[in-house]
Amino acid sequence: MKKTYRHGHPAARTIVYALLIIGAIMFTIPFVWTIATSLKSGEEFATDPSRILPKHVVWDNYHKAWTALPFSRFMLNTVFITAITTLASVVSGSIVAYGFSRFQFKARNFLFYTMLATMMLPGQVTQIPVFMIWRELHAIDTYYPLIIPAFFGGGAFNIFLMRQFFLSIPKELDEAAMIDGAGYVRIWWQVLMPLSGPVLATVALFSFLGQWDNFEGPLIYLNSPEKYTVSIGLRMFQDSFGTNFEQVMAASVIHILPTVILFFIAQRYFLRGISLSGLGGR
Repeated sequence: MKKTYRHGHPAARTIVYALLIIGAIMFTIPFVWTIATSLKSGEEFATDPSRILPKHVVWDNYHKAWTALPFSRFMLNTVFITAITTLASVVSGSIVAYGFSRFQFKARNFLFYTMLATMMLPGQVTQIPVFMIWRELHAIDTYYPLIIPAFFGGGAFNIFLMRQFFLSIPKELDEAAMIDGAGYVRIWWQVLMPLSGPVLATVALFSFLGQWDNFEGPLIYLNSPEKYTVSIGLRMFQDSFGTNFEQVMAASVIHILPTVILFFIAQRYFLRGISLSGLGGR
């Protein structure tokens, strides 16, 4: 009799795990190669660039990459911008999502779908008009164009994600809080927010990654080198020391290391937030 492998069968699980392991290895190899290359000497990389593991570990590449340009200043600038935008995106996005999920008002659906439609509008379409607006506000070569948009919802996707999560929280909790004398602000802060840890962590992770790796925004709006971010500094390093490939890789590791650490710390909340908000295919 012919066997049928259903979901949950040991053979099916084995195949799924094997495919996941193969995919994980394929996505991990470039990262491992970057780290390994950053620990090689220039002579070793030139003679045998295909070799993954270095024969002799050269930690001095990181010191040279860090001191060749003021990366400490670039890092502080990036941390400052990223921290503010991440916090502002979570707070302002949750307020907007709270309004869309809990209040009934005219044109609510129209405004919500209009907001979602902005996700289909490429950023290049609005780039020039937005730049002209900031220029008229005399905000060029300041952090305002990079920070202020986060105080207005933090992006349509963040609002959509939190709104879907808030809809999964029973409204009876709001009614119980109202009976106890809680107002709308208190319900948002003391009822919904404590229950929304996974989706808040997801939005914070998205915001952090988006701002930390943001290259186009700082490139357009910042002119003073002392205000540059890590992404701009990395590009400057590549232009100036592109022949020292091992040092370029060391600078790249310095750039991506905080995001890797943050993802491993928050991955449990990230995956849970995606699944509970209805975007996990469940």
